[in-house]
Amino acid sequence: MHNCMAVSATKTGLEWSDLRVFLAIAREGTLGAAARRLSQTQPTMGRRLRSLEQSVGHKLFQRTQDGFVLTDEGTAVLDHAERIEDEALAIERRLAGRERHLEGVLRITSTDCFGVNLLTPVLTEFAGTHPRVIVELLTDSRFLSLSRREADLAFRTRPFEEPDVVSRRLLHMRYGIYARRGTATTRILALDSGLPDDTWLQTLLPKAGVAFRTNSRDVQARMCALGAGIAVLPVPLGEALPGVERLDLGAEPPGRDTWVGYHRDLRRLARLRALLDLVVARLSA
Repeated sequence: MHNCMAVSATKTGLEWSDLRVFLAIAREGTLGAAARRLSQTQPTMGRRLRSLEQSVGHKLFQRTQDGFVLTDEGTAVLDHAERIEDEALAIERRLAGRERHLEGVLRITSTDCFGVNLLTPVLTEFAGTHPRVIVELLTDSRFLSLSRREADLAFRTRPFEEPDVVSRRLLHMRYGIYARRGTATTRILALDSGLPDDTWLQTLLPKAGVAFRTNSRDVQARMCALGAGIAVLPVPLGEALPGVERLDLGAEPPGRDTWVGYHRDLRRLARLRALLDLVVARLSA
């Protein structure tokens, strides 16, 4: 099956752009989600998929009420398409790694809280020094892929496990307990993300009870500033909130490390090195 598919692809002259559409649909499961991933329209995605299926002479997806499911032929194509993708992205990374001028696009990913409270001052300074570099900051709780060029530089709260990523520990983030100044409430504003600080605070104050729960650190901080309850917050965020004070309850919340990483093929990318050097100089502890 695999050999037949490879011969068919060679004879029909498949285009990488069509295979990108195929991979996006296979990974997202629907035309709409795949279109958003590639910044295309659904009709364009559907048309490109039909063209690809005509080229290979097989239906690659079964259309169901829940979305698109790979057929046996689609599964065979998937293996080849992912290997072609790996090679295409390796070419992009290698060429990008030879860039010497401080211009072009640099895509960064981090959590929303880290991006807003720690990265934005550094990015502002960087933009003033290198105005020809366009920085794109994607704040997302998901870990975007450095190998697939979903991001060039990533900041994460745990070590990188990918073998092709160069990484280092950037800083240790301290946390504190905060409440609006003069507020008597001991109800907890919890962060619904499985992080250890909420469990720690509820263990410290077993009778406090949870007043509010959110998956947004900034919403949690805003509620704290408005007097809705107490919260465990990163110290840089808590100290910047107006009208909020840090409480001393006899213990300090557990902190967390932040790691920074990039794909090894981009180690010579001048604009990435310049930004990374500035980030390390301003934030490294």
